[in-house]
Amino acid sequence: MRPDFSVLLLTTLIGAGQGLFLALYTAEIYALFDLLPAQDGRAFHAPGALIALVLLAAGLAASFFHLGRPERAWRAAAQWRTSWLSREVIALPAFMAAVAAWGAIHYVGYRPALATLPSGIPVEATAALGAAGTLLAFALFLCTAMIYACLPFLREWASALTPLNFTLMGGASGFTLAAAYAAAGAPSLARFFAVWALVLTLAAGVGRLASLARNARLRPKSTPQTAIGIKHPRIVQKSMGFMGGSFNTREFFHGKAGTFVRSVRWAFLAAAFAVPSLLLAAYLAGAGGALLPAAFLVQYCGLLAERWYFFAEANHPQNLYYRAIA
Repeated sequence: MRPDFSVLLLTTLIGAGQGLFLALYTAEIYALFDLLPAQDGRAFHAPGALIALVLLAAGLAASFFHLGRPERAWRAAAQWRTSWLSREVIALPAFMAAVAAWGAIHYVGYRPALATLPSGIPVEATAALGAAGTLLAFALFLCTAMIYACLPFLREWASALTPLNFTLMGGASGFTLAAAYAAAGAPSLARFFAVWALVLTLAAGVGRLASLARNARLRPKSTPQTAIGIKHPRIVQKSMGFMGGSFNTREFFHGKAGTFVRSVRWAFLAAAFAVPSLLLAAYLAGAGGALLPAAFLVQYCGLLAERWYFFAEANHPQNLYYRAIA
């Protein structure tokens, strides 16, 4: 398939925003049980929520660049009963609203207790709203990934590993960003976020390697013979059938050489997983906090490369018919 840069930005930016919110809310829940030092909502949680919102809004804005008629984008929500894309269109604004409300409550300091746990710990409004945001975050991960995983004819995508990897990679980038953010505004939380970022980065790397190994074993169910309905044992295509190309030859094949695709694979494995893991481990071993922003920037660039490869790796069955260019 042909990777669209706007989709690469959409999926990676909103993933980082989701992961950042989950990191901030995790710290709030830990602090509720005195497992982490509590942070001032106006000084820490509210700006963090704003950063997550900026990432989510940037991803949403990027999504409009691959629409043929952007003014009709609202119609995408109409098929929510059957379309994962429609569900994503609904889940993303709902999640953004939850993050905005969570951050706003922290900013104004209005945190009434909605209930009290048996241990006497009050459950404040931010905790309840954050729980709703957490559910929406995971729903959004699922909806985004299932847009691709629900397509059985694109066998590289049609796997349970697709939603798992989308969730792990978004969580890894979000927690890495949270560690960098905490290093500047709440150093007592930086190590906590860095540990989880390292765990999620390693888990995401394992998941992505598993999907690469699975896809390497896939063999086409169709052949040139079945593609054109001719049973001759030897069929050779001499031309793609178009002098100037067509929608089929432009949209369903990336047009890059095999060596380029393989170089992107090695690049994203290094930048998205190996290098950030080393930087996070170095920070945890006592190196300076300047490594954390570097870890996020390297990881995000790696995830852009990973998402490009994710699309390029998918081999549309129609390419059997246009084998001369594919």
